[in-house]
This record gives sequence, C-alpha cells and structure tokens, in this order.
Amino acid sequence: MSLDQETIKRIATLARLKLNDDRMSSMQQDLNHILHFIDQLNEVETSHVEPMAGVNTPSMPFRKDVVNDGDRVAKIMENAPEVACNMFVVPKVVE
Repeated sequence: MSLDQETIKRIATLARLKLNDDRMSSMQQDLNHILHFIDQLNEVETSHVEPMAGVNTPSMPFRKDVVNDGDRVAKIMENAPEVACNMFVVPKVVE
C-alpha cells in the first residue's frame, strides 16, 4: 500500500498538522515506510503462537486477604524531612 499526496494532505488535515510542500514529500516517505513495515508484520505466521495477554487469559492469582498493621512506621518516618509524635510535620497552609 502506498499513499499519494492527496491522502497525505487528508491525514494532515485530520491530525491538524500544517505541512509545507517540502515537508509533504518526507512525510509521504515516512508514512509509506511505516505501512510497508506493517505489511511485513502481517506476513509473519503467528497461528501457532499463543497470546501473552488478552481478554481470554485466565484470572490472575489473588493474594490472601489478611489484615495486618504494616508495622513499618519507623521505616516510613525515615523518609520524612521532619517528624513529631510519629507524624509528618507539614507547613501551615491556612493563615
């Protein structure tokens, strides 16, 4: 499949691009290269390859829903620039 100048102008209009005449030929070449590559991909035999992801994949394994307290207060507070009474100190916002 090859795109002509009129099709490139139509695509540029739909994409809201302003293309000069000198830029039009390079855009035509680029899009034709992309379409040629897509044609090559369509020729690859993939009937024996299973999809890696999709709507037909089995359900994801769930982790056990166990309640815990986290027990990571000290580690979390190490990231804070300023701490008071095991809470983050933030600047006053309302005057």
